[in-house]
Amino acid sequence: MNLLESHRDHAEQTDDRSITGWDGDASAFVSAAPRLFAIGLRVLRDVGEAEDVVQETWLRWARADRSVVIRPPAFLALITTRLAINGAQSARRRRETSVGPWLPETTDLSVGPETAAERREAVDTAIRLLLERLTPAERAVYLLRIAFDYPHRQISEILHLGEDHTRQLLRRARDRLATERRHQVSTTAHRRLVRTFVAAAQSGDLAGLEELLAADVAH
Repeated sequence: MNLLESHRDHAEQTDDRSITGWDGDASAFVSAAPRLFAIGLRVLRDVGEAEDVVQETWLRWARADRSVVIRPPAFLALITTRLAINGAQSARRRRETSVGPWLPETTDLSVGPETAAERREAVDTAIRLLLERLTPAERAVYLLRIAFDYPHRQISEILHLGEDHTRQLLRRARDRLATERRHQVSTTAHRRLVRTFVAAAQSGDLAGLEELLAADVAH
C-alpha cells in the first residue's frame, strides 16, 4: 500500500465524522499529500523520514479546527515544513551529541584566535573518538556521510564497497559511538586525520580526505 492509499483508508476509517464536510477535508489532505511529501524529502533527504512527517501532518490535520482554515494546502504545507525542519534539527543534535561538538562548524576562518583554538580542540576530540571506537570502514563512511553529506552511492564508489554495505557500516558506526569500548589510537594517525579533515573542510577540496579514508579501508 502506498502513502496516498494509506491516508485514504485512514480517512475512510476516522470515527463518525465521515460526513460530507469531513470527506472534503480528507480529500484536501490527499490532494496535497504529494506536495507535502516533496517538502519533507527536500528538507530531510530521507524517504522514510519524509513519510513520517506527512503522517504526522495528517494526524495534526485530523485534530485541527479546520473551520478556521482558509487555504488548506497552504496550512498543510506550513505544518509539514515546520515538522521537517524540527526533524532535521533533531537529527543534527543527535549527531552532535554522539561525537561532541560537530566537525564542519569548527572550521570557520572568520572567528578569533581563541575561538579557533577551541574549535580545533573539538575537532581533535571528535576525531580521536572516531579512531578509538570505529573500524577504518565505519569511520570512513561516517565522516563522508555525516560530516560532508556524501550520498551512499558516492561513498560506495570511493571506498569500493557495496552501497548496502555502506548503509550497514553507518548504522554500526552509530551504535559503536554509543558504547564505551575504545581502541589504542596512534598519535601519528590521529594528527594526520585531523590535519586532512580540517584542510578538506576549510578548502572544500575533499580529494585528499577521500584518498586517506579509502587507503585506511583498503589496509
